[in-house]
Amino acid sequence: MSVPSFRHPAQIVAAGFFLAVMIGTLLLMLPIATTDRQSADWVVALFTATSAVCVTGLVLVDTASHWSMFGEVVIAGLVQVGGLGIMTMATVFTLLVAGRLGLRARIAAQVETKTLSMSDVRRVVRKVVLFSLVCEAIAAVVLAARFMIGYGEPFGRAVYLGAFHSVTAFNNAGFALWPDNLMRFVTDPWICLTIAIAVIVGGLGFPVVFELARTWRHPRKWTVLTRITVGVSVTLLGLGTMVFLMTEWRNPATLGALDDPGKLLAAFFAAVMPRSAGFNTLDIAQMEPSSWLAMDLLMFIGGGSAGTAGGLKVTTLGLLAFVVWAEMRGESRVNVGHRRLPDATQRQAVTITTLGVVLVAISTYVLLTITPHSLDQVLFEVIAAFGTAGLSTGITASLGTAGHLLLAVLMFIGRIGPLTLGSALALNRRTRHYELPEERVPVG
Repeated sequence: MSVPSFRHPAQIVAAGFFLAVMIGTLLLMLPIATTDRQSADWVVALFTATSAVCVTGLVLVDTASHWSMFGEVVIAGLVQVGGLGIMTMATVFTLLVAGRLGLRARIAAQVETKTLSMSDVRRVVRKVVLFSLVCEAIAAVVLAARFMIGYGEPFGRAVYLGAFHSVTAFNNAGFALWPDNLMRFVTDPWICLTIAIAVIVGGLGFPVVFELARTWRHPRKWTVLTRITVGVSVTLLGLGTMVFLMTEWRNPATLGALDDPGKLLAAFFAAVMPRSAGFNTLDIAQMEPSSWLAMDLLMFIGGGSAGTAGGLKVTTLGLLAFVVWAEMRGESRVNVGHRRLPDATQRQAVTITTLGVVLVAISTYVLLTITPHSLDQVLFEVIAAFGTAGLSTGITASLGTAGHLLLAVLMFIGRIGPLTLGSALALNRRTRHYELPEERVPVG
C-alpha cells in the first residue's frame, strides 16, 4: 500500500490538524486526565480535543470539574498548538499571496520535500511565535495579578489561572475554569478588558498587527488587507455593542441587573466574543432572540485573516461589500483605496461565502431532524461550531452522539476550511488559452 503524498500546502495543514486532534483525543482518554481517574468517553474526548485544536471552546462537560490538572494542561496545550499552527500557516499563506515570500515554485518545492530552508519563512514563523508568546505572557501577568489581589487566590493558583486563560483568550478558544465561564467577572474591567484585548489582538492577525505597529500614524500607507480588517472590525465591534445595549438593556437576566458602566462593559464584551472567542459574561440562554441573531451574524463573519479567529473572516465580508458597491455604481472594476482588486480575489470571496452558507444550512437541517430543539437554538449552535466561536445557548450536551460528531466536523472544517480553500483557490490558478462566446443571463 502506497503512502499518500501531500502535494499542496492545504493538504499538509489538514493532515497536521487531524493528527493533533487524534493525539489530543488519546491523551484526554487517559484516566489521569479526569478528576475521577476514569477514562473519558471517546465522544467527549474527541469533541473536547477538536474544540481545543480548532480553538473553538464548545464543551460537553464542565472543564474545571471533569478534567484534572493534567487534562486542563492538555487542553491548553492543544489550544496553543492549534492557535500557533493556524496563525503561522495563515500568515505564511497571506504573505505568499501578497507576493512577499518570493517565487511560488520555491514554496511548493519546500512543501513537497518537507524542508523549511527558506529564510523568509523561518523569519515569519519565528516572529509569529514570539509575538504570540509575548502577548500571552502580558495577559497572563495582568490576569494573575488580578486573581491574586482582587480575589485572594494563592500565588500558584493565580499564575495557573492567568496562564490558562491568557492562552485560551489570545487563541480565541474560550475555555474557562469556572462552571459559569466568566459570568462572575461581568463587571470586572481588569478581567474582561484584558481578555477582550487579547482576543482582539489574536483575531486581527499577525500581518495586520505588525503593519499597524509600524504605520499606525499613516493610514494612507496601509495595505488593502489592513484597511479592510481594521475598518470592518471596528464597525462590527461598534454595531455589536450598540445592538446588545439596545436589546438587552432592560432584560433582568442579562444587562438589566447591572449599573450603566457595567452594562457598557458587558455589551462590549458580548460584541467581542462572537468574533471567534467562546467566553461569556452574560447568560446566553437568557438573551433575547434578536441578540442571538446578532451573534449568529458576528460568529459567521468571524475575525481577521492570518489570525486565531475563525469564521469567513472580515476581509471576505469587506471584499464582498466593495464588490456590491462597485456593481451598484455600475463600475467595471472594484477598487479599494488606490488599489484594484483582482477578479480572482472577488471570485474567491464569493466562493468561500457561498460554501459557508450552504454548509451551515445543511448542518442546521440535519440537526433539526435529529434533535428536539428550536431553529434559533440549532442555528446558533451550528454557526458557533463553524465559526469556531464556542458560544452556546446551553444545548450542546443534549445533542446526542450524532449531533456531537456533526459539530466536531463543523469545528474542523470551520477552522481549516477557509484557509485551505482560500489557498487552493489562490495557488491553483490556471490560464485558459482561449475564450468561449459570451452569453448574457438575466440575474434577479
